[in-house]
This record gives sequence, structure tokens and C-alpha cells, in this order.
Amino acid sequence: MPKRWNIRLQDPQLQQSFERALGIHPIIAQLLINRQITTTAQAKMFLLSDMPSLHNPFLLTDMDRAVARIDQAKKKSEKILIYGDYDVDGVTSSALLRRLLNHLGIQTINYIPHRMEEGYGLNQEVAEFAKSQGVHLLITVDCGINAFAPIEAINAAGIDVIVIDHHEPDGVKLPPALAVIDPKRIDCLYPFKNLSAVGLVAKLMQAILGHIPLEDLDLVALGTVADVVPLSGENRIFVKNGLAQIERTNKPGLKALLEVSKIWGKKMKPYYIGFILGPRLNAAGRMDSATVSLDLLLSENPEDAYALACSLEAHNLTRQKMQSEVVEEALSMIEADEILKAQDIIVVHKQGWHKGVLGIVASRIVDKYYRPTVVISVEDGVGTGSARSVEGFHLHEALTSCAALLENYGGHKRAAGLRLKHDNIAIFRQAINDFAAQVLSTEKFVPSIEIDCEIPLSAIDLGLMELISSMEPHGEGNPSPVFCTKGLTVKSPPSLMGKDTIKFWVSDGVKSISAVGFGMGSFKDKVKPGAELDLAYTISIDDWNKAPTVQLLLKDIK
Repeated sequence: MPKRWNIRLQDPQLQQSFERALGIHPIIAQLLINRQITTTAQAKMFLLSDMPSLHNPFLLTDMDRAVARIDQAKKKSEKILIYGDYDVDGVTSSALLRRLLNHLGIQTINYIPHRMEEGYGLNQEVAEFAKSQGVHLLITVDCGINAFAPIEAINAAGIDVIVIDHHEPDGVKLPPALAVIDPKRIDCLYPFKNLSAVGLVAKLMQAILGHIPLEDLDLVALGTVADVVPLSGENRIFVKNGLAQIERTNKPGLKALLEVSKIWGKKMKPYYIGFILGPRLNAAGRMDSATVSLDLLLSENPEDAYALACSLEAHNLTRQKMQSEVVEEALSMIEADEILKAQDIIVVHKQGWHKGVLGIVASRIVDKYYRPTVVISVEDGVGTGSARSVEGFHLHEALTSCAALLENYGGHKRAAGLRLKHDNIAIFRQAINDFAAQVLSTEKFVPSIEIDCEIPLSAIDLGLMELISSMEPHGEGNPSPVFCTKGLTVKSPPSLMGKDTIKFWVSDGVKSISAVGFGMGSFKDKVKPGAELDLAYTISIDDWNKAPTVQLLLKDIK
């Protein structure tokens, strides 16, 4: 599929200001600007990413009330129930909060809803459970911001509620909790809005203890990366310091997971969390109960931890198999229906699809068609759906426009969940497409590549690569820098490496560099020696059986 190249506009004045104040390379200065960094203080915080740069946690609205209520629970020896979501952010939040409360000497119990049996979020039934357990305070993590009725029921049972959530509130109204900690609430002036739930629990820890223990940053980094929040601001601080902590973790559960995943001893990167650790921790909640993942992270016994890690590995294999089957079915349905395939928003549904894989399936469909996608599983006349989007289409706003057709919904700009009656699916499909027709232009459906800047081939060397590494960790909101160089000459016929990878040499007449294109086998017969082309790429190191040299990892060829 052809791609649009969006080459970022340069800001020479601000670039020079950063160069003079920080003594940095002009390319690094521009990379900072491209990541919405506009002051020297922000740039310094980004590059240093040290723990003292964290904001005062009491700038979060209601943090003082939450701290006071937890202190009361400690003094009165009250029992606290931690109610968390079943994804990695929810599980790491639950584990981190339990570690904090146990450190304070407070008796705690955990509750994570079963995805298939209870669904997402706080439910009213937990009020009776909490009362039966002698709970005086319930703290939600990664959910609760829109749980009005359940919190009223919990309050009626004589139990106080603290909400710790990072999802969008439903307008200005807040649930009737004693404290609501959410940087996205309209009256919260906290300087950084994009913390994950585990990041907010870390801020609670900072507020109570005066610091965040380094040995707990492994959980914070794990949940932050897995929840795909922007790796900027405080998230960058948590992840940059937390990745090193994962490498030397003293938690038997996390160590066992690293061993079973075959990445123990490796230099930790966000990639390993996003594509290896995260899917395994999520697999338990997708296939059965996320309690297995929580038990693993809280385990103090290496033998028990290893058994739990093996259980997650088995769940993940089952998830992969089931996911492949549903992806294949969904793609076949789309290909067989020209009307469905042509719509701006793809809405596909079937009786009996496993609810635990719907979000991943939606992502795969987005990858193939570059269209916002909703995948719905129907059971007993009710559809449960997961949605994924493309740049420029706000899912939460789209679902809000269809709220009258939905039983409930929630989520973010790029990912969301929903429930609706089976009879409303066709009407919903039309309604969300009508909304898309009003807000989307046709060019939104052409994948784009965001290019940081155009540079000459002569600027690329090991020194530049080392400077770029100062921008790590890369991930959501801080992607690996993408450059482009135009008018290059192909110096060698491309060789096919593996199934679908090509490698060839290019030159600007002064310097020659090798270029590798994963998944670009289709270009093999188009890239010929002597041809002139433009390349978009990231820069990497090629050290396979030789001294390290720089190479281009291709994003696109024109």
C-alpha cells in the first residue's frame, strides 16, 4: 500500500537554542522539537530522565484525601480491597498497590474481575463480597472513573471508595467516591496527563513514602509500556529507570517469567515488554482469570513462581492459536462482503468468538486494511466488542456519538470496548460510519510515515547512532527516529534474505551504506543497480560476525 511521507517542519531557531543551552547535536535538537519539547527545561528533563524530576504527587486532585484515608485505615487496622482490571496495567497496578499497603502493615485482599464472566470494570456484586470480607475501604486501579452505580452500591454497604484510574471521565460528572485520582478529570491541573494506572499508583507511593523504591520500578515500567501510553514526561522517567530494574529484578515471579520467555539476561527494551512479557501476562485474563498473572507478580517462592510462569506460557500458546483462527474467519468474512470491505469503519461480528482475543483481532484487521475496526462476539443476544483505530479517528468520540445504541462503552482515542444488543449491530454499523463520514477525509485512509528530518547519507555514522541512543527508550510517543534521504543511487542488486527481506547498497556519490527492508520482498525486482530512489528509514547497527557498522532499516522506498 502506498504511503504518505510527512516530513516534519524544521525549527532552526529553537534548534539553535537547544544546541547552545545543552551542547547537543542539531539532529538531536530537532528530534526533541519533533516530540513536542519546546523549552530547555523540558529538553533537559527528557535527556536526563532522573527520578528527582518527578512532579509533586499532591498536584493530583484528591491525592491528599486518598493519603489521609489510607492513613486512617492503617491506624484503625482496617482491611482494604484492591479492585483491578485484568490487563497488564491493571495487574501491575494491583501488585504495586498491594506491596505498598503491605509495607504499611495494612491487611489487603485483591479482586480482579473475570473477563468472560464479569466483563470490564467495577461491578455492583463486589459490594456484597467486600462486605462479607469485612472490608472498610475499596481502591480501584485502572477502572472506576465511570462506575457510578457500582460505587453507589459499595457506599451503601458502608464501604469507602478511592478511584485510581487514567481513563477518560464521562463528561464533568465524577463517581461518588471519597477520592478520585485521575489526571484526565477536568478539574485536575496535574502537569502530565498521560500516566498509566500503575504510574498513578507509583505517584500514590511517592506521596505516602516520599519516594518510589527503585526495586518497584520494574512493575511500573512493565505496566506503562504494556498499556501503550506515550513514553514522554514521567512515563519516560519510569520506563528508562525501570527497564534496568527488570534486568536485575529481585521478584521471583518476574524473574521466572523472564526465564520462561527466554529473555533473562538480555538488555531489557520496551519491545520485550510489548511483544513478549505483556502478551504472556495478558494471556491469563484473555483465556481464563488474570489472577494467575497477579499471583505470579506477588509470588515470593521461586518454585511456585516458575509453575505460574509456565501456566502463563501455556495460556499464551492457546491464545495464539485461538487468535489465528478468529483472524482468519474475520478476514474471510470481510473479503467475501464487498460492502463491508468498502466501508470507512469495519464492523464485523459472529456468534461465539472468544472475547479474550477480540482486541488483537481488531488490530490485525487494522494492519491489513488501515481502517478503524470493531470486532464483536455475540452470546445470548448480546454483543461484546473491542475496537482499534487509525491516526486521526477518535474511537471514544465515535462511540459517544452512538451511545444510544450501546449498553456501555469505554476506552481511549485508539482502543475501546463496548457492549450492545445483537439487534442493534447493523444500526450501530451504519451510525458509526455516518459519524466517520462527517469527521474523516479520504486521505486519512492512506498510511503515513512520520519522518523526523531529511539528512544526507554523509551524516550517518556510529557517532550519530550513539547520539540517537540517548533518546531511548523508544516506544509510543517517542518512536525510533525516522529519517529520509532523497536521490540515492542503487549500487548493488538486492539480495533476498529469508522469506521476505531484501538487502542492497545505496550511495550518494560520496558514501555507501547497506539498506535492509523487512517485509519488502515485493521491491526485489523494482530496485535495480543504477536506479535513483528516495528512502525512509531508521538507523541501526549491523554487527553480525564483524565490527559494528551502521545500516539503514527501511520504512519505505519511493
